[in-house]
Amino acid sequence: MSSSVVPFKNQRYADLKRESIQRKILFRDPEFPADDSSLFYKEPPPGKVEWKRPWKISSDPHLFVEGINSHDLYQGEIGNCWFVAASSCLAMMPHLWQKVIPDWQEQEWDPKHPENYAGIFHFQFWVFGQWTDVVVDDRLPTINGKLIYCHSNSKKEFWSALLEKAYAKLYGCYESLSGGFAGDAVVDFTGAVYERIDLEREAFYKDQRNQDYLFENLLKVYEHGGIISCGITAEPHELEFKMANGLVKGHAYSVTAVKRIHLRHELVAHFKTETIPMIRMRNPWGKMEWNGPWSDSSEEWSKIGDTERHNLGLTVEDDGEFWMSFEDWCKKFTDADVCSIINTSLVSIHKTWSEVLHFGSWTKHGDPLLNRCGGCGNNNTFLQNPQYMFDVTKEIEEVLITLQQKDRRTFKKTGQGENLSIGFSVLKVELNRKYRIHRLLSQKSMESSVFINARSVFVRCILPQGRYIIIPSTFQAGELGEFMLRIFTDVDSGCRELTEDKPKVKCWTPLFGYPQAVTHVFVEKAERLENQDRTAGADPYVIISCEGKSVKSIVHKDTLNPQFDTSAVFYRKKPSKPITVEVWNSNAVADEFMGQVVLPGSPKDSQQKLKLQLRKRGSNMADEMPGSIILCIATDTELTAI
Repeated sequence: MSSSVVPFKNQRYADLKRESIQRKILFRDPEFPADDSSLFYKEPPPGKVEWKRPWKISSDPHLFVEGINSHDLYQGEIGNCWFVAASSCLAMMPHLWQKVIPDWQEQEWDPKHPENYAGIFHFQFWVFGQWTDVVVDDRLPTINGKLIYCHSNSKKEFWSALLEKAYAKLYGCYESLSGGFAGDAVVDFTGAVYERIDLEREAFYKDQRNQDYLFENLLKVYEHGGIISCGITAEPHELEFKMANGLVKGHAYSVTAVKRIHLRHELVAHFKTETIPMIRMRNPWGKMEWNGPWSDSSEEWSKIGDTERHNLGLTVEDDGEFWMSFEDWCKKFTDADVCSIINTSLVSIHKTWSEVLHFGSWTKHGDPLLNRCGGCGNNNTFLQNPQYMFDVTKEIEEVLITLQQKDRRTFKKTGQGENLSIGFSVLKVELNRKYRIHRLLSQKSMESSVFINARSVFVRCILPQGRYIIIPSTFQAGELGEFMLRIFTDVDSGCRELTEDKPKVKCWTPLFGYPQAVTHVFVEKAERLENQDRTAGADPYVIISCEGKSVKSIVHKDTLNPQFDTSAVFYRKKPSKPITVEVWNSNAVADEFMGQVVLPGSPKDSQQKLKLQLRKRGSNMADEMPGSIILCIATDTELTAI
């Protein structure tokens, strides 16, 4: 992830401000003019709009009034509750908002030196992997002298309105911000990893174990500075519809706390627990709250002590902020946007991750070997998509993968603002795979994301040691677009894009030869191996060898029937030379040979699963050894066939 900052539309804040001060004029942004083009492309605001500078709206304007907090923001006349909810969460985290609002002290109004005010502000957003600095002037749209979009509860405070203006400029106009996911805005604010959780489909409220697991995960995200928001799915005619319980459908809420609340001592025995998992939210409207259990004035609050109530800062007023039990939250809300701030610092006492970031695109080409828009696995062109290879070197490892397409919101003006339906698959491949896959043989699908027309998709997976390929794609074949792929692992995965289809012809190729065939070998398992130790067992592993190159599996402990699931691919210069598959027993002193099979590797091979008897080596190759091995082999003289 790039830490450098690039100027949006090549507008440099310091230069523009200095020029305005020198000329003694207030900055007027030519890239986002104070006219209708910056307001809307289809639906105009409900009234006559006048663009006013803050000092014409308030006699004493400030960027911040008594600091910055989640109660500063109120949604205006546009359906961008998702942006407001994300901004409310951002306001609670100084280490994050001070990146989005850089030089905030320098940008603040200084009544002692009015000559230094130039009517210009700037904000920074993480746009498709790059921190981007967006400059705006301070002219804000009003109707009847009041701000019509995002505003603060104080008429003197303008940080939220100016932040929203910069975000609207980034995506074309204010109306372009109508409709969205809070998680996308959080990613733009932080570069976080965004995971969307379907509370309705998973039905956490029905499964206490899964509910507890989810709570612990959200608590960890909250305590580590992550940002969470949630909502209730609505039909088109139900958008922002207030239900009887006080919640609003089709509306984004910011989660402002995840806590275990302590019960009064005398209630512990009755409830059989000392704490209740709770979650606090805020409605961006600044009003309309949940009216069920644990709402502001409900009787449930009598179950906790005064000290705990004080620590929680409980207020009984319609300010849009309220508590719910975690069980009720899982039951009443249908989805949650969870944005984790991933720690990639090399110096940290907390868990750190190794991150790899790749930019790519789905492009069309008449040559199947050069086409990169093959669609999902339902299409026979699936393997024509971009392919990214990485290794898991630990015995087992958690891997986080997020695929983000380039935001299309800016194209709403031309009626082309819909996201592509995107997703990805993770395949376990040969341990020595170096070139693109052209045919699926024994490669095993380990994980697949959903395909959805969201800006990003996320998968958290647990993978055993081995080599893997990620294939990002659109759902439909032939769709074009740009994407960003981020992979987080415990240790460096060596992730890289596979661009070559087969070995290159080099200057020394005439001297040393060029591959004439390619062979894929998959060793599934061995059966009934010979005992190798006193406990009537063995620690077997398999080695697949061809023309001086070999692939070795992991050691399988205490078994005579190991499940190897190990594959290799060989580009063979001398196809007449056979391939050997050997089974060995791992031993502290010296490893012991347990048998082998020799394979001709001919294009005439059946490609079906074979069960072969293990045999000795050398002059005694005809002699059998205990046990057999189950494998598949495929060979082709066309090097791009496997």
